[in-house]
Amino acid sequence: MKRTVCILLGLILAFTLSGCGEFYRPVRYSETIIDAFDTITTVIAYDNKKTDFENSLNSVENELKRLDGLFDIYNEHEGVNNLCTLNKTAAKAPVKVEKDIIELLKYGKQAYNDSGGSVNICLGAVLEIWHNAREAALENPESAKLPDTAELEKASGHTDIDDLVIDEKNSTVFIKDKALRLDVGAVAKGFAAQKLAEFIEKNGLWQDFMLNLGGNVVTRGYKGDGSTKWTIQIENPDREKNDALEALSLTNLCVVTSGDYQRYFTYNGKNYCHIIDPETLMPAEYFSGVTVICKDSALADRLSTQLFIIPLSEGKRIVEGLDGVEAVWVDKSFNVSYSSGFEQYKML
Repeated sequence: MKRTVCILLGLILAFTLSGCGEFYRPVRYSETIIDAFDTITTVIAYDNKKTDFENSLNSVENELKRLDGLFDIYNEHEGVNNLCTLNKTAAKAPVKVEKDIIELLKYGKQAYNDSGGSVNICLGAVLEIWHNAREAALENPESAKLPDTAELEKASGHTDIDDLVIDEKNSTVFIKDKALRLDVGAVAKGFAAQKLAEFIEKNGLWQDFMLNLGGNVVTRGYKGDGSTKWTIQIENPDREKNDALEALSLTNLCVVTSGDYQRYFTYNGKNYCHIIDPETLMPAEYFSGVTVICKDSALADRLSTQLFIIPLSEGKRIVEGLDGVEAVWVDKSFNVSYSSGFEQYKML
């Protein structure tokens, strides 16, 4: 009799849980993280309860800020040799750094080779001049001016990627040119976003989540129900229009945009953006925005910068030759061009 009762109770409990399973679905939680990579990071994830989400979020925030500290080119951080440390001291003697920096700089060298020099993490001496001009212009728009051409050309003589010496075995970095400066802005956020997603997966924090690290978006899984993909909106470079350029539906993919409409300054009525062409030493002129979709955020970040700098025909040829990569280009007149497979990600 007791055995029969236990079986009946078990069946009733199983039926009850099955019938009410919707109440046990993971819940959507969202939070923002500030003070990392000079931007706002949005985290959306599905978790069993709020305390679980908050505990996991705390781990994610710590990891994000750890990476930010390592990749910071402007400030040194106590107890760690970061990129700022390298810019200050690595020309004197090899500097021992953490594995993440070695991996980032190795990827930066690969990005240089793969992009034909369009993406150069050793362009810092040139980028620093433009950064200072932009900061001065934003602080006092009436005194805005362009960098001196001779100064830019002199700085460009200190951008040789081969002067960056990476000793992976000993985990050290040496810079052969004392005037060379590292600037990883073209790859760091995408690289960090990819690392953060891998950190979440490795530690089993969430299965279904989306990260937006200042426009570097990583998606994993679905919106909690196992079937609904993530909706990602691409910002319209035409600031007079309030609608998104495109709304995408995707999962397990990354979306990265490079644009001229957020970081720029105005001189004589013309806007000068922060993305500098290594060939001309001037801001790139072809596009207002380029968005890349692929599985790897670091690759998407590198490609969005590269495609922003080169002509459309050349960019399309590159994208069409890469498996699993799609892109959309918006030129200075706001004309839109798509790669051949981009349509599959558009929301119906």
